[in-house]
Amino acid sequence: MSSRDPQDRAFATDVDEFDRNIYATGKGKIREAVLAADLNALIHSARPLRVLDIGAGLGQVNTWFAAAGHEVIHTDISQDMVDKAKLRHQALGLSERYHYYVADLQSLESIVPDQEFDVVLCHAVLEWLAQPFAALPLLAKRVAAGGWLSLMFYNVHAKRMANMVYSNFDYVANDLQVKKKVRFSPNHPLDPGVVLARMQQFPLTLFRHSGVRCFHDYIRPPEFDFEKLLQLELRYRHQEPYRALGRYQHTLFRKEYR
Repeated sequence: MSSRDPQDRAFATDVDEFDRNIYATGKGKIREAVLAADLNALIHSARPLRVLDIGAGLGQVNTWFAAAGHEVIHTDISQDMVDKAKLRHQALGLSERYHYYVADLQSLESIVPDQEFDVVLCHAVLEWLAQPFAALPLLAKRVAAGGWLSLMFYNVHAKRMANMVYSNFDYVANDLQVKKKVRFSPNHPLDPGVVLARMQQFPLTLFRHSGVRCFHDYIRPPEFDFEKLLQLELRYRHQEPYRALGRYQHTLFRKEYR
């Protein structure tokens, strides 16, 4: 039985708009490029891997693993998301690589009881949860010894910086709080330092840490050479102070052998 907080955000009825606003844009292309670069060695592992994707949405990232011959469990809280992901994977001829579940993160115990995975993906999920840090032990538990946790989350420092650049001073002064939530703006952006400190309680070692959209979100006007920008995003994603300005933070952890 799920213990999901009713305040957790689910994209149940606006899948197409979510797709257009997130993935069919320059910012979505940068997100995918950074994740593809960071996960490249795992995607092309010579050994078949078992992959669990939590909050998998439309399945763009886990498609890379399925296409490389790995087995994927695709979970999302939204039935519409899962249905559309199935159609995409069918069109790509990858359906045999998948098992699908409509479920929230808190329901993992009933879906995959006592199962561990070579790769656990959890991208852009924590910031939509009312209690994001309660999710961390649930994620760590699912990673097999020697396996990997790919965790990406929305960066509160980048959100504050971008709004200062946009001269939204009242919003920043009000600690980024508004009376009416924006549909595609995460409810609970996270402090990367706090996330990394919390992760130290688990037998997980930080292997890679990248900023996602270190430059893109601060550029005005919007007309620019996107390919040149993309190459610079990839070049500087690991380097401070640019990494800390990434709108999202991607962290890749490896679980120690027992």
